[in-house]
Amino acid sequence: MKVQKIPEASIVRLSVYSRHLARLDHKGIVTTSSGEIADGVGVSPAQVRKDLAYFGEFGTRGVGYNVKDLHRHILKILGLTNDWPVVLIGAGHLGTALSLYRGFLERGFKIVGIFDNDPQKVGQPLGNIDISPMEKLADVIRKEKAKIGIIAVPSDYAQEIANLLIRNGIKAILNFAPRAISVPEEVELRNVDLAVNLEVLTFKLSL
Repeated sequence: MKVQKIPEASIVRLSVYSRHLARLDHKGIVTTSSGEIADGVGVSPAQVRKDLAYFGEFGTRGVGYNVKDLHRHILKILGLTNDWPVVLIGAGHLGTALSLYRGFLERGFKIVGIFDNDPQKVGQPLGNIDISPMEKLADVIRKEKAKIGIIAVPSDYAQEIANLLIRNGIKAILNFAPRAISVPEEVELRNVDLAVNLEVLTFKLSL
């Protein structure tokens, strides 16, 4: 579900809310309030209500929110009621860690192909998937109907890989390579630079 004119920060918080609600549901909690959600995720009750109000009315005044219902609504908003096949490019240390991260599968993101151009890695198992050569990328994307690609390659190759993914029908890219890449306007791009985030922490510690 793609919604216009909604702050990206609100979408990020929805993801956080959904995880919190999943924990409440696991504990057997039936109802909750904006205040309890706010306390659980570290925002204000007003922010919780504002974020949810972008998508409709979910609670009952004086009663609160049904945990299961609100969790289901948020998953639907985030497009997580269906599984999403994902291809991962790069089977180095970072790519290996990402491929084995159980949180992806728990949220509906299934890695259907892992690719690398290193002949020594091709054919080796990584989790329950064998690493494939780059030549098979197009076939896997087409067969699995993948729309999301993860880039975990050295920075010098990131743009080339992004171009290859886009040419083969990938519509959204999560880029872990430490460099900016360019994509067409119709392709969604998220950059995750781990070093930058660490440097923000060291800046804060140095104040």
